[in-house]
Amino acid sequence: MRLPTQLLRRKPESNKGDYGHIFILAGSMNYSGAAVLCAQAAMRSGAGSVRLGIPKGINNAIIKIKPEEVMTLPLPETKSGSLSGKAFDKIKVFVKKFDILVIGPGLSQDKATQALTRRIISVIDKPMIIDADGLNALAGHLNILRKPKANNRSLILTPHPGEMARLLGITVNIVQKNRKDIACKFSRCHKLTLILKGHNTIVSDAKGKIYINRTGNPGMSSAGSGDVLTGMISAFLGQGLDSFSSAKYAVYLHGLAGDLAAKEKTQISLIASDIIAKIPEAIKKSS
Repeated sequence: MRLPTQLLRRKPESNKGDYGHIFILAGSMNYSGAAVLCAQAAMRSGAGSVRLGIPKGINNAIIKIKPEEVMTLPLPETKSGSLSGKAFDKIKVFVKKFDILVIGPGLSQDKATQALTRRIISVIDKPMIIDADGLNALAGHLNILRKPKANNRSLILTPHPGEMARLLGITVNIVQKNRKDIACKFSRCHKLTLILKGHNTIVSDAKGKIYINRTGNPGMSSAGSGDVLTGMISAFLGQGLDSFSSAKYAVYLHGLAGDLAAKEKTQISLIASDIIAKIPEAIKKSS
């Protein structure tokens, strides 16, 4: 697949503001790595700037392992070390400076954090990518996706089969046997772009467009791989692609980077950071 010119060519007079300011709400005491992987993948995929909104208790740890180019915003936290509902007011003001909001990687399933997540999704009117624990917070609350603000913005959901099953209240087995139909119906019903991950990842949108991906390998079935994909999607959305195109090209390049990494590292030894390292080569091969 050849990438669009919009991703491959930059005007000489451009600046970082032309390529998207990404705000990622992610991380918790036990899952700080997810935030870093997502941010690093966004930067490697062309984002103009990335800011991590994280619980204040992990800020010092994040600073030690994050890419130097990524900034942080320490936010109020719960007793368990996840984002607290008290963070909402600061997030609501701060997000106005950004083009794209990512919510979910490593947030945890703390009840207070889930309530904060649902409030953000309901109220904040920004192009948004919801992943991981952001999706778990939506289980039993899909009505949030039908609110007017949600219908007026670009919205991308990135569930794996287990998350898709929780969203719909069905079994993983049913999801896997009806992947295409479930993805297309969900996209149309909720007026959004859906990425149903797994073997032959499916991308579908509200207008009936569908893409079935053929890149990728079983070695990518490891912790952090989904966080990398989410970062890539945010970068492409920030560079001006529409939701469906951002999802399609990110899924393709994510899989291609994983294939390139597997040739070097083997599938059994492949980890998420290996995928990030191969993003530049995957982009070269697709230009």
